[in-house]
Amino acid sequence: MSGQAEGTTTASAPAGGTRPTPPTRRFRVTTPILLLGGVGLVVLLSAVRIVTGASDITSGGTVAAALGLAVPIGLAALGGLWSERAGVVNIGLEGMMVLGTWFGAWGALQFHSPWAGVVAGAVGGALGGALHAVATVTFGVDHIISGVAINIVGVGFTQYLSKLVFEKMPGGGTKNSPQLPEMGRLSVTFIDGPLRALEARQWFLLSDFAGILRGLTQGVSWFTILAILLVPVSYYILWRTAFGLRLRSCGERPVAAESLGVNVYLYKWAAVVVSGLLAGLGGAFLSIVAAGIYRDGQTGGRGYIGLAAMIFGNWRPGGLAGGAALFGYTDALQLRQGGVSVHALLLVVALLLAAVAVYQLVRQSRTVAALITAGCAILVFVVFMVTDTVPEQFTTFTPHLTTLLVLSLASQRLRMPAADGIPYRRGQTT
Repeated sequence: MSGQAEGTTTASAPAGGTRPTPPTRRFRVTTPILLLGGVGLVVLLSAVRIVTGASDITSGGTVAAALGLAVPIGLAALGGLWSERAGVVNIGLEGMMVLGTWFGAWGALQFHSPWAGVVAGAVGGALGGALHAVATVTFGVDHIISGVAINIVGVGFTQYLSKLVFEKMPGGGTKNSPQLPEMGRLSVTFIDGPLRALEARQWFLLSDFAGILRGLTQGVSWFTILAILLVPVSYYILWRTAFGLRLRSCGERPVAAESLGVNVYLYKWAAVVVSGLLAGLGGAFLSIVAAGIYRDGQTGGRGYIGLAAMIFGNWRPGGLAGGAALFGYTDALQLRQGGVSVHALLLVVALLLAAVAVYQLVRQSRTVAALITAGCAILVFVVFMVTDTVPEQFTTFTPHLTTLLVLSLASQRLRMPAADGIPYRRGQTT
């Protein structure tokens, strides 16, 4: 009997006499986890609202403003996703957005329709994408150099076009266009009254959910709905179709893809043009919906913030949508009781940093990183306690500071496409 047990032990153990360690299970973010995290975030914001009295951090006006500010960032991020999944870095998103703002305004004025402006803005951005594709894919120019050049050319070209076209129109000038036709909006009117009344009660959690729901259902432009739908559409095309598989293979292993008959140049071209088209849509949104007029310098660096949202989202559509929502929300806070709202956000940041520190210590066993994060949490909390508001100069910098903070915390889990930014020439073997 003992011999049988000994034989069983010998058979199940490896030759060295030690058992192999089981593989570490990778944490996967599923839909229930995302929903639970969203509810937890609302609970946290509601508690902070009660403690600080900053009623605007979950109000319907703040949520509506955040949605409008997140759309151009999200479209730029989605454009970056298409390009970089095919292996082409697109720093020129800012310039393509600039082209989208001008062509969107021109199209809306020329054809007296905001939707004509949407199409024209997309075409203008796609032209910028085609220029980037010619330089990087066809001629092998460094991706960063080409992107920076497009940003410079986009600004100069639109200034020239404004002098040529808008200056001759009534109400226009060298720096701006006349007023543009207004885009239609969707409102679910029958729930507006009850939600507004519930939000005014300032009850814990219930009023916050009412404010969020009201911001998402009242006065939403049709362009916003189109932009939101582009996120799942992009996911389906890139991850659920043969076209998307071939495109992503060009960003991971272009040599292997070519050996299997994939036209790598064609797929990179298509991805970069679509990237410019999406960035152009983001620019058209700024001129047609957000402002109702074209202004010089209207993008305000949102193309770069879109790149940060894409990186934060780990080159995935859902992640970049969350990043765009985060940056849009922090940008909206400065418009709604700026100093008070951003001051309340400091408490939220301190609590989130404390939670990250606990996770790093308990689940990841990263003691040094946990101590650094905890130190930052204590510092932010001390700043919150010793101040009553945030200076106006700081509130305007909040979205950019959020970009730096988020990227520094998310840098450990990022995985870019393997061949992203690497020049590729047809016929190469490595």
